[in-house]
Amino acid sequence: MKKIKTGVIGVGYLGNFHAQKYRDMDDTELVGVFDTSAARAQEIADLCHTTPFTDYHELIKQVEAVSIVTPTTFHHQVGMDCLRAGLDVMMEKPITVTLQEADELVALAEQKGCILQVGHLERFNPGILAMEHYLKSPIYIQSDRLNRYNPRGNDVDVVLDLMIHDIDIIRSIAKSPLKTINTLGASVVTSSTDVATAQLIFENGCSATVTASRIAKQDLRQITIHQEGGSISVDYTKKDITFTERQPDLDARGYPIEESMHLPFPHQGDAILAELRHFIGCVRDRSKPKVSGEEGRQALAIALEVVQQIRRQRG
Repeated sequence: MKKIKTGVIGVGYLGNFHAQKYRDMDDTELVGVFDTSAARAQEIADLCHTTPFTDYHELIKQVEAVSIVTPTTFHHQVGMDCLRAGLDVMMEKPITVTLQEADELVALAEQKGCILQVGHLERFNPGILAMEHYLKSPIYIQSDRLNRYNPRGNDVDVVLDLMIHDIDIIRSIAKSPLKTINTLGASVVTSSTDVATAQLIFENGCSATVTASRIAKQDLRQITIHQEGGSISVDYTKKDITFTERQPDLDARGYPIEESMHLPFPHQGDAILAELRHFIGCVRDRSKPKVSGEEGRQALAIALEVVQQIRRQRG
């Protein structure tokens, strides 16, 4: 099998993992890595037995597919350069800073016939993948993503940093256009929003409450989907999936009769590896990614509306 020539633009914390996965995949050749820090590019190149680049324009001349793992403010510029060169692109989330930038990337990818996948990693979480098999018609979704304070990544709003993961998952579960959004949020530690809650109501009647915080006392990552006849709950932290089936009858006290089953995640898995294998599979087969550029754009649109509502409330 011909190996796909790959590169990574931006090898900070997350880009480092992208480079290592490409290095280890049987059907890819990691041609090189770029970073604005020459020392960092050299460090990761040495680790991955590849070539460091000090100009990403030189890297994209030598590859077929690329991961863009730069700060979000550079996604549009770098993405447009890569797409103009005819490369398939794995773009970290969020896809861009603005909807106009996202629209331009999506349009150029379509024009050039290029794959554009957006890195909403939780779509490849083994718990989410296992849950999908049991979904019927979701009625109400509750999602909580609470992190302890960490200075890394606090240069962006918590909605774009954390909540956008769950917005994307909820969109994929609800399978309906969004009707209304109601929000609450506050800046507590940083100058931008640190804790936020959004109520999402979809046109098909499904609704969701999603909360994100980066100032919690302990980490909590959980999503619960209520549907006719029961519910499904995924606890990312404990790696536990709970299926609850509700019987039509009540017990002697008048309570619903429920039976619950706990299952561990089907396997520990490697979500980044699964995501990149999916990307390379799409590159090879010319198939549409699970999280396409348009899907990433729709998640961004909801996230930006949440951000703007909270800003208006804060004055």
